[in-house]
Amino acid sequence: MSAHPVGQPPPEPPPAASSAPAPRGREDWRDALGRLAADLLAMRNAAGHWEGKLSSSALSTATAVIALTLVDRHRPRPGLGPLARGGVAWLVRTQNADGGWGDTTDSPSNISTTALCWAALTIAGSVDPACGAPVEKGRNWMLRVAGSLAPRPLAHAISRRYGKDRTFSVPILTVLALAGLLDADERSPEPSPPAGASGAGAPADGAGGVIGRGWRHVPQLPFELAAVPPAWYRWLRLPVVSYALPALIAIGQARHRQRPTRNPVTRLVRLAARRRTLRRLEAIQPRGGGFLEAAPLTSFVVMSLVAAGESTHPVVDRGVEFLERSVRADGSWPIDTNLATWVTTLSVNALTRLPDWRDRLAPPARAALRRWLLGQQYRERHVYTDAAPGGWAWTDLPGGVPDADDTPGALLALHALDPDAAEHREAACAGIGWLLDLQNADGGIPTFCRGWGALPFDRSSPDLTAHTLRAWTAWRPTLPDRMRSRTARATSRAVRFLARAQQPDGTWIPLWFGNQAAPDEANRVYGTARVLEGLAALPDVEAIPTAEQRAIRWLVDAQGKDGGWGGAPGVAPSIEETALAVSALALCRRLPRTPAHPGVDAAVARGVRWLADATDGGRRTATTPIGLYFARLWYSETLYPRVFALAALAAAAVSGSSCRAAR
Repeated sequence: MSAHPVGQPPPEPPPAASSAPAPRGREDWRDALGRLAADLLAMRNAAGHWEGKLSSSALSTATAVIALTLVDRHRPRPGLGPLARGGVAWLVRTQNADGGWGDTTDSPSNISTTALCWAALTIAGSVDPACGAPVEKGRNWMLRVAGSLAPRPLAHAISRRYGKDRTFSVPILTVLALAGLLDADERSPEPSPPAGASGAGAPADGAGGVIGRGWRHVPQLPFELAAVPPAWYRWLRLPVVSYALPALIAIGQARHRQRPTRNPVTRLVRLAARRRTLRRLEAIQPRGGGFLEAAPLTSFVVMSLVAAGESTHPVVDRGVEFLERSVRADGSWPIDTNLATWVTTLSVNALTRLPDWRDRLAPPARAALRRWLLGQQYRERHVYTDAAPGGWAWTDLPGGVPDADDTPGALLALHALDPDAAEHREAACAGIGWLLDLQNADGGIPTFCRGWGALPFDRSSPDLTAHTLRAWTAWRPTLPDRMRSRTARATSRAVRFLARAQQPDGTWIPLWFGNQAAPDEANRVYGTARVLEGLAALPDVEAIPTAEQRAIRWLVDAQGKDGGWGGAPGVAPSIEETALAVSALALCRRLPRTPAHPGVDAAVARGVRWLADATDGGRRTATTPIGLYFARLWYSETLYPRVFALAALAAAAVSGSSCRAAR
């Protein structure tokens, strides 16, 4: 179970998404700044860093319910049934009024999450009569959105959401096949009676899966490719990104068991690769049992191995143990265990913007943070993604994977805490070298792997590139000569990438954050603000003032009449997005190379007032689901609004003149 951070009050029930709490009166922004800083410091856990708390996820809960239910039917063990029933009860309680489910309780219904919840309640429905009405409501939502529940149109509707990337569409189709929801006769507009009511997961062959027509609608993932060296993946055009390798192996084997290919050569190859790839799966499973610390990926692996006739495999046992540990008291599961490294670096980088941060963060506390951050750097090649040493992941738990957002965040935090410490410089050289090696041919920075190029999380991203620029710029003066020269060249290439990636309207679109109400769910405010912060860190000779001015103009014009920002013009404002915009504009206001936009000072002042009022003077922070996890899965994080608001008010305070109008 995810522990609650020491010193952090239990989270208040979140209000409706994007709604700010009613202010008690016009609050002074300086009081809000002080309260936010004091409360954030009080939220550290016993080890001296931050852990935060991710929102509960209907998608995670649905997949965990399915995995635990199928394991319990084949290998009954005490406790699994009650856990699955608790998850079912949570899903029933949190079903949206329209019959669907969103990724968080503040999210509109979407086809991916609703399909998984529909399948989970269908599978559980054979023993839980409370599932009947929710299943029918979910079925009706799916019918309205997909247009038909016949297998082909239903499968097409799921696949259309993800395009060429099969990383998440194939797992969803696997779940629908396990539930018998793809078993209908193609001539019939409706699915056959749900397998959950007639014994889903209790097949005649004893394999742990369901023999049904529905498996023909699940694409066969080439699990045999997991037997080759990781360096071959991009040349073999692997249809999933590297972090989804466990699902490739487990789902591929389930599909092969349930509906083997008729090609005798391919069939023999897959039979020959079966044991070897299972050994690979066991080797890359983290010691905590949770792949990427994520309930959905772990659950997909567990349920697929059961369907592949491997219900007694050690990977299943460790995956079940992970699910047992990570369930919450209310019966739900979060999308990931925690983002401890990420929220800690965000917190450090926000606090150190305060002029008196050293007084607020005493030397022993700084030393504890330094030791902890240094301890999170990967010193060996990562067994899971084959990533070289030097990077940081989002969590301190064993399921993390080094990436190009957490690594710059950690580098910036270490620089802020003490740029002269020898151990910090050593870590910085390793981290900067890791990022340099990751840079794509187009000059941008991808998330995990250089040169993958075909799928979202391995393409160059403006927000990751800008974050990397900030880290490179901060550390460059102290780097060894050869690395300093290499970083300068890489910086020029990254800046050129950002100039090309800027949209015609002056914005940048981020990868890891979005907005549920914005066009195409894109969060141009987040992307533009983050890139502006990256560009603002550059010396004048490396900057692109024209691009900065266009972005500043768009950000000022995107501000709402009330002073807040949403993810796009006309979208309801949130604390997170308003804070990001204020922070970027306040930092850019200090740049002598950027001619003063006539509206920047007023925009910052109005944004500061909005934040002071929306946080009730720093007393509370409503969360908004702006975080995007793998495969367009939404989440909110309790620390985001607090940390972002603190960083924004601190930046505005340093800019001085920008805040005078807010008094």
